[in-house]
This record gives sequence, structure tokens and C-alpha cells, in this order.
Amino acid sequence: MPSGILETDTTVDDSATAPSQTAPLTNSAASRQKAEFGKAGPFENAKLSWNRIDWTVLGWMLLVHAGCLAAPFYFSWPALAVAVGLHWLTCSIGVCLGYHRNLSHASFRLPAPVRFFTTLCGVLSGEGSPLTWAATHRVHHARSDRSGDPHSPRNGVLWSHILWLFVRRDANEVTELHRRYAPDLLKDPMMRFFEKTFGLWLVGSAALLYLVGGMPMLVWGVCVRLTVAYHTTWLINSASHIWGYRNYETTDDSRNLWWAGLLAYGEGWHNNHHAWPRVACYGHRWWEFDITWQAIKVLRFLGLASDVDDRIPSRDTTTAEPPRYTDRH
Repeated sequence: MPSGILETDTTVDDSATAPSQTAPLTNSAASRQKAEFGKAGPFENAKLSWNRIDWTVLGWMLLVHAGCLAAPFYFSWPALAVAVGLHWLTCSIGVCLGYHRNLSHASFRLPAPVRFFTTLCGVLSGEGSPLTWAATHRVHHARSDRSGDPHSPRNGVLWSHILWLFVRRDANEVTELHRRYAPDLLKDPMMRFFEKTFGLWLVGSAALLYLVGGMPMLVWGVCVRLTVAYHTTWLINSASHIWGYRNYETTDDSRNLWWAGLLAYGEGWHNNHHAWPRVACYGHRWWEFDITWQAIKVLRFLGLASDVDDRIPSRDTTTAEPPRYTDRH
């Protein structure tokens, strides 16, 4: 295990099996992969070069952004309404509540049908499979703004905002990332199902929108929505580690950035989150509004969320939560 704390509530299980769609490691390849991860971490010295560009991701991003530029020519009020509604559903409920607070940090428990729905919403955000998203985020917490952080602005603002996404990783690297940083999720059949079908959900939802409303619904419901969603999410990786204020003394550069907090459904209160990662509410002062926390409270009221970590540090607290996670080598 790489040095640094692992942001998860479970101990890493080296016997965890990888998803069936990834290629198995040979003995020599497995040993080499383990040595590389153990020595440096999965994102150590990750650099973008011509021979390591993920052309699938790059092509997808270019296609989505090109579609967004065409949006004025396909405007309709129903398409705009669908884009806004899907943005909230896939970003706040899918990414912020499902991928981040539930899967990555286990800030609360959801019954299986609700967990399936929130995870599906995250899949439809187009930000990656739940296993890869959660594992990468846990690496970020383990190595935040240090060597091995997937997207620290210390390596460049543009790198932290978008360029880090375009580094290609082979199947063995992805398998090891899942096994080391998301062994709890890797054991979950639901997560393995979404790992296999991630792309199908994206293409299927786009096709459905086109059948319902033609090009306006496709362009606004997919391209505009995803473009806005991507950049608001990426602002947390970039801007919220550069600008803003700090409620807590942490070992990273995390900041509370009010406009990112509003745009990203509460995620911009980033210093609060890095100081107290498992707390489900990211707004710790009265003015720090967290709309995703309101959704979690509604789920709890309806009996659909349990074991919610709702600790709010006192106003006099300035230090971060002591590490409670296992650092294994």
C-alpha cells in the first residue's frame, strides 16, 4: 500500500478479486504492478504524453464540448428544462450524494434500491464508473496536494482541472487501482454490474433523449448538461485548492470557495470536507449552504438513509479530524 492514509472505512484486502471485464494479471505482471503501487502510488509522476493519451476520453470530451457549442442552434424551453433537471439529478444526487458521500466515504447507508438509483444517476453524469471514481477520490484524500495526488493544482491549474483525465491507463493499472483503493466496493455485485455496463447507460440515455425530443433534447440534455457538470466538478479539484478561506488547518491546500459551493451543490466547502471527510454535511458555518445535505436529510426523514454521520464540529474547532484510516505498505 502506498504511504499515506487510505480514506476508507475498510481495511485493504489483498485477496479482493477484480471485475471480470478486466484482463487478469500474470504472476510477473502482478508482482511488478504491486511493487509500483507500493513504492509510489497509482498516480505518481503521471504525465500526459502522446503515447499515453486516452483517445477515448479525449474524443468524448471533444464531442460533448462541440455539441455544447451548437446548443444555440437547437434551443427549446423543454430541452433546457430537461438539461437543468438532469444536471441536478446526475450531479447532486448522482455524484455528490451517491458517488462521493455514499460510495467513497460511507457517510451514510442506503437500502439497495436507493443505492442502485443514486449510483445510476452518478453513471449518467458521465464522470466515470463508480469503482474508478471512488478509488481515484480515495487516492486524492490519501495523497492530497502531495506526490501521487491525481489532480493537485501544485502540478498546474490546467492539469488539475482537466488534463489529468487524458492519461491512459491499461487494464492492469485500473484493476490494481480498484483492488487497492476500493476493495469494499469491488466485492459489491452492484458496483461490478455498473463497471461492466457504464458505457451502455450513457449511450442508451443519449439515444432515449434523441427519440423523445430530437436534436434539441440530445444537445441540451446531453452535451450542455455534461459540459456544465464536468467543469463545475473539476472546479473542486482546481479552484477549491487555490482560492477561498480555511476553517481548519489541514495538511493540504483545500479551501472553502463560496461560488464553487453553490455551483457544485455544496462540494465547494472543500476545506471542511478535507478536515472531516466522513461528515455528510459539508457546510459547517451558517452561511455555508449545502443543497446535497438537504437531500440527505430528506432521505433520512423518509427512512431511506441510515447511520448518517451528521457531526458538525463546534465553531471553536480549528483542527482537522484525527486520521482514522489504515496506512498499510
